[in-house]
Amino acid sequence: MFRKIAALYLRVRRDAHILWHALRHPARPVWLLPAVGLIGLYLLSPIDLIPDVLPVIGVVDDLVLIPLVIAWLVRRLPDEVKPAPASGKRAIIEQA
Repeated sequence: MFRKIAALYLRVRRDAHILWHALRHPARPVWLLPAVGLIGLYLLSPIDLIPDVLPVIGVVDDLVLIPLVIAWLVRRLPDEVKPAPASGKRAIIEQA
């Protein structure tokens, strides 16, 4: 179970890195900056799909929805905006 959580963490971290790189790229799509702004607004907003006042379920929706939306945005990025794939040992670790 710990391996699955670690793999999920690495994937979310990689997607966040790609998104960060795409935000700073001069050829980024026009829709990217407002989309990332909406993600931040959703995280800070008191209005959620499931309210955060519920002990566990309210936080779990943020932990599930935000990585899904980030992965969805990364899949829609053009290839010229994405960073070059890592080479060597680091690439093997990230694929695990």
